[in-house]
Amino acid sequence: MKIETLAPQLATIAEEPYYQAIGDETALFEAAYARRLPLLLKGPTGCGKTRFVEYMAWRLKRPLVTVACHDDLTTADLVGRYLIVGNQTTWVDGPLTAAVRAGAICYLDEIVEARKDTIVVIHPLADARRMLAVDKRGEMVMAPDSFMLVVSYNPGYQSVLKEIKPSTRQRFVAVDFDYPEAAVEAGIVATEGKVDIDTARRLVKLGELTRNLKGAGLDEGASTRLLVHAAQLIGAGITPHAACTAAVARALSDDPDMNGTLDDLVRAVF
Repeated sequence: MKIETLAPQLATIAEEPYYQAIGDETALFEAAYARRLPLLLKGPTGCGKTRFVEYMAWRLKRPLVTVACHDDLTTADLVGRYLIVGNQTTWVDGPLTAAVRAGAICYLDEIVEARKDTIVVIHPLADARRMLAVDKRGEMVMAPDSFMLVVSYNPGYQSVLKEIKPSTRQRFVAVDFDYPEAAVEAGIVATEGKVDIDTARRLVKLGELTRNLKGAGLDEGASTRLLVHAAQLIGAGITPHAACTAAVARALSDDPDMNGTLDDLVRAVF
């Protein structure tokens, strides 16, 4: 039997990602990293949580491992498994184990989507023990000081079946995220979407109007990400109306009545 550790590729953020701070989240992240505390990011879809983690990985000069959590994510998917490679049985680290060994930042995106029996594996990493049990190898991997665990979720999608248990939540320092105020968001949309500031302000206005429909036909209004998508289409030569219809209205709903309402908002703004 051949046993090796084949770490998946760690992302190195070579260039500074564009990120506009809207509070004290940068200082909180740095303080949590310095004190070896895990971090929980809470906020709506597309408000900048992932970009923030990428920015902080660049700022702290640490490699980044990102895992998109889902219903079928197993403990083996995170920790690792034995695979047959040629005629040999080879151990392959999962992304969480690879991040711990490398002293990287490990980001578990939308952690509530993972199975509850999978989430439990992070508990020893997220408290004073800072260790990961690799049961199939009978190994305890100790996290170096440079390792940091970051998780995120959208509280708006919480339900009885999908929520973070107190035993998990209370291991983390939590930071609230939300969409920026209009002036800041317009600056983000203009910079990321490469459009003029007037167009960006109109897009932000459209976003605010759709967010007012949350709970009245929409689960979520337009995220900053969707507004940037619309801006990028406009920058590519698509008319504002067509760009907003494709990137915002149709991305938010399949309901014919709601689509009509969203189309009215697009016409009102553009």
